[in-house]
Amino acid sequence: MSLFRPPIVRSASGLLDRSLFSKTIPLAAARIANVKNVSKIRAKLEGSREVLKLERTINVRPDPDSALASKGGRCLLLKPEVKVGDSTTWSDTLKEAVKLNEVGVIPYNLELDYKYWTYQDIMESVLPEEDQGEIPTGFAIVGHVAHLNLRDAYLPYKHLIAEVIADKNNGIRTIINKVNDVGAESEFRTFAYEVLYGPDDMNVEIKEQECLFRFDYSKVYWNSRLNTEHERLVEAFEPGVAVCDLMAGVGPFAVPAGKKKVFVWANDLNPDSIASMRDAVVRNKVQAYVRPHCENAHKFIYSAVDDLLNLTATSQNTVTIPGTASSRNLPKEERERQILERSKTITIPQTFSHFVMNLPATAIEFLGSFNGLYRNHAELFTPHTNVKLPMIHVHCFSTKSEDNVREGIDICNRISKYLDYTVTPQDEELVIYEVRDVAPNKRMFCASFRLPAEVAFRERRNV
Repeated sequence: MSLFRPPIVRSASGLLDRSLFSKTIPLAAARIANVKNVSKIRAKLEGSREVLKLERTINVRPDPDSALASKGGRCLLLKPEVKVGDSTTWSDTLKEAVKLNEVGVIPYNLELDYKYWTYQDIMESVLPEEDQGEIPTGFAIVGHVAHLNLRDAYLPYKHLIAEVIADKNNGIRTIINKVNDVGAESEFRTFAYEVLYGPDDMNVEIKEQECLFRFDYSKVYWNSRLNTEHERLVEAFEPGVAVCDLMAGVGPFAVPAGKKKVFVWANDLNPDSIASMRDAVVRNKVQAYVRPHCENAHKFIYSAVDDLLNLTATSQNTVTIPGTASSRNLPKEERERQILERSKTITIPQTFSHFVMNLPATAIEFLGSFNGLYRNHAELFTPHTNVKLPMIHVHCFSTKSEDNVREGIDICNRISKYLDYTVTPQDEELVIYEVRDVAPNKRMFCASFRLPAEVAFRERRNV
């Protein structure tokens, strides 16, 4: 109802004056004669549909008469259609309650101010009507930082928008606006930004999948909207297997996988990402499972596989996981004895079960490096053993459609080109998963398929 909308406050200056959003709304209220009857009266008038039900508003209020309020007097706010001096607007239920002196119908001024209105309310009040078609509502929150990507039409109001977002979202201290595309600033998927609100403090702390991460958001790539995708893939990893994460960032796949007792060779080209990942590995106590590396992903595909094979060849393929003592209050010697006694030795697999490639803009182009990955090691896999060749999970962008059929064909054609092997949407173990929309005509996907034997065992190529 327009009655409960905020005042229209158009401002060419783009400045926010919170005092202009106060509004007094004249209503009727049912003054309840006996405070013990509040619940009973409310139930009656809710039955007659006369009680005001307004979001974020309590409809049982202290009586507007301060003397009565001091004695515990209460009233019940009624809908605007119910008028104080016009009993023709009252239901039979209300009339009966008045007749029995259970209630009296009195005037009540409902005061609403800036704190009451939502972000959407404020924007509709402030922005010109011609700019209200796509009011900025979506933004990423990374720790205490809110990350906007404003369209040109809203740039004149960017500071006002940021102020309102900060007001309406507890915990946000810094608001930034991206001023170029991700990756335009550097190959590490960072971006240039301007601070719209608060301090230029990009050192954030976030928790995802029960893991704590700390990093400088201006120096590494992080996307909170990929939380579900991180969980989905980690769920696919069985404890005790080995995973190679080629574009690992600060470790949103690697660290939770380590928590799950998955061995992860985690690589990223960005030294700042690796520094933050090493911190997360220690902070989340997964040192025994996650091994950070900073290399070119093309070369890391080979070096990680060779590293894993060499661990077995040199009998260094076990790790000891310390046990826990039954109590911290035990004598030192007894505590150490229990820790040692309850320790477990785990064998690291000789081959990777999964490769993760979360660099959607170019990851498919790295698939050529899987050619000859297990050249001269066919005996490690089926049919010689029960071990299958690894699954590859490659993220990519494509167009978007309702059924993703066209996109599936496009993705398979691109995979086939770089893999030098024909992959089709009908392949038995191929799954093309829709991750999320990133633009009106752009969608992110994850294509998962098993590395073909013909690719794995052919002549290894130089990279």
